[in-house]
Amino acid sequence: MSQAGILSDSTTALADVESLTGDSGGIVYPDAANNIDILGGTNITTVGVPGSNSITINQDNIVLGTGQTIGAVTADIITVAAGGTAGAYQIEAHIVGFESTTPTSGAYRLVNGARTTGSATTLTGSTDKTVNEEVAFNDIDIIASGNNFIVRVTGIVGLTISWSAKLQYVFAS
Repeated sequence: MSQAGILSDSTTALADVESLTGDSGGIVYPDAANNIDILGGTNITTVGVPGSNSITINQDNIVLGTGQTIGAVTADIITVAAGGTAGAYQIEAHIVGFESTTPTSGAYRLVNGARTTGSATTLTGSTDKTVNEEVAFNDIDIIASGNNFIVRVTGIVGLTISWSAKLQYVFAS
């Protein structure tokens, strides 16, 4: 005996999700209550927004930034507010600059520490820099200002440089 029917009611606004598939690990089906939980692991946060039918997955303590310098001006590519809790940070930033007319580029890795009182931030040493450049770009650094730590770049006279950066930090209080 065969039967026909619908597996989900697509005639209403409430359609069932039958499965989810990640980058690895296989297909995940709902439990008996028709739920599929998406859980964050170490340093990963998931935020569900039912009104927009979305779940955002973020890696904690990572900040991305972009910017541009036209001439020998500074640009703050990433600014991180240290927050109101006294503690210490270990900061690592990866920055790349590209100038398209020459063309030329530079890639940088910066490492430093910072301490905050909860209202003011101080760097704990001088920034360690790994520099890979085709031509000498100007200054790339991590600085402290107010209760923030900042990735700041400086352009070159006559050049327009596009910058992209990723900063990751570890915090202890």
